[in-house]
Amino acid sequence: MKKQLLAAGIIAFSISLPSKASAASFRSYVFGDSLSDIGKAFALTGQGIPPAPYFNGRFSNGPVWVEYLSPAFGAKQTNYAIGGANTGDTNTLIPGNPLKLPGLAQQVEEFTATNPKVDEDALYILWAGANDYLGGGQTNPGIPVGNITNAVTSLAKLGAKNFLVANLPDLGKLPGTINKDFSTGLSTLTAFHNTLLNSSLTTLSQQLGLKMIQLDVNDLFSQAIATKVFANTTEPCLNLAAKTICSNPNDYLFWDDIHPTNFHGDARILRF
Repeated sequence: MKKQLLAAGIIAFSISLPSKASAASFRSYVFGDSLSDIGKAFALTGQGIPPAPYFNGRFSNGPVWVEYLSPAFGAKQTNYAIGGANTGDTNTLIPGNPLKLPGLAQQVEEFTATNPKVDEDALYILWAGANDYLGGGQTNPGIPVGNITNAVTSLAKLGAKNFLVANLPDLGKLPGTINKDFSTGLSTLTAFHNTLLNSSLTTLSQQLGLKMIQLDVNDLFSQAIATKVFANTTEPCLNLAAKTICSNPNDYLFWDDIHPTNFHGDARILRF
């Protein structure tokens, strides 16, 4: 499933690439949260978050999905994603955000401040929203979705044309939420978020003439859970409370309470 979905995304984007774009010059830019963070939070917290046994500052036990995606295109990548980022200008990694870590909106602002005109052939990847609901207490999906579409619009105004935007997995079925009283509410918010995101991005891409890939992470995780291709889809491999690690991470869908495992090259699901 992993290789199939990744290949589908590559094919879809390749078809939409401008003819003048080439693998040698192709670039991608990443904006988002811990699911796409390749070490920024680790660096900005003095190499404190996430600690070992997390892998090299990633919020997983190995490289995250964007580290596989861009090389598949032969692309150079610049990554602004950071753990704890909300879709706006807040960050929930550390309560109160004493280090003033950025949200998605600030990541885009940082990029646009130094790029008054952007590469229209590049791929702009955005994945955020989970922290708005899990850590930010957001109950109105219109706000996170509005922030995401504003981010896309800001990039598009500078010339960006090609986007990959991911939706959210069912936040009520994470190990840290599945048995909680609020799990049903999170599942409902996820559904509303994804529906609104889909319609908003479709409209935006038509209005601005964008080439938009909407990555359906929700369906991917739902299939992984429903088909039971992983032996354990409800518990984390890394139990932070007990300070234990499972002996077989490849059999676990989740590394910790909210982040997926790397799967070590397993072909059953896209590496997140």
